[in-house]
Amino acid sequence: MDTFRVPAVLSIAGSDSSGGAGIQADIKTIAAHGLFAETAITALTAQNTTGVRDVLEATPEFVGEQIDAVFEDIPPAAVKIGMVSSAAIIETIAQRLERWRAENIVVDPVMVATSGARLINEDASTALTGRLLPLARVITPNIPEATALAGRSISDADEQQAAACELAERFGCAVLVKGGHGVADANDVLAEPMGTVEPRITWFTHERIETENTHGTGCTLSSAIACGLARGLTLSDAVEQAKAYLTGTLAAGLDLGRGSGPVDHMWRHRG
Repeated sequence: MDTFRVPAVLSIAGSDSSGGAGIQADIKTIAAHGLFAETAITALTAQNTTGVRDVLEATPEFVGEQIDAVFEDIPPAAVKIGMVSSAAIIETIAQRLERWRAENIVVDPVMVATSGARLINEDASTALTGRLLPLARVITPNIPEATALAGRSISDADEQQAAACELAERFGCAVLVKGGHGVADANDVLAEPMGTVEPRITWFTHERIETENTHGTGCTLSSAIACGLARGLTLSDAVEQAKAYLTGTLAAGLDLGRGSGPVDHMWRHRG
């Protein structure tokens, strides 16, 4: 019997009972890229397309056990981190990733809702910026999150690029500031630290898809980037292919639920 191996990608995030975001979106994205999905669940949520009803947070110890179990047996080639709501969980994740010398860490800093409401408390925010972001190869804030991290307003492309550069220099990792929130387009800008010189800047432009069904887009994009890195792509190429994949998920026109519905993660497999 012939056997084969594929890279694994670990998602550390919360579970979305409606299947459109979080762990579920990550698993679908990783599978759609032909890779092997692994998970460490930080919280359970009771939610659907109209909103979140309740959250049950995992203990830091259990999050750590999940990460250890994964690395001991099937070490991932990349790690995506999403919803982490407490300082204790963040510290545990950072310690475990350092212990296992994890590579290709992609952090989607889920801090601020589209409405502008903060989603994590001040202690967790401090732990996120002090412990997790410096471990990342790339972080993927949207405009509200980049605004919160940089402490500056972002209303146009110049300010979007300036924030990406500032955050890249501060945290020592690449920063992809995503458009679409408070700016006129959906273009993203990547700033990559280059040592003593200015960060390298790459802009990514893709067709803006007009749809109300955008639940899980941030989770999907960051997971797709992790897939590209796991396959050995450069960071800019990983972002480019992830953007193309996300555009396809939105353009597929999936329409489920009474609120902001999920994207179609399996659009490439529908013929």
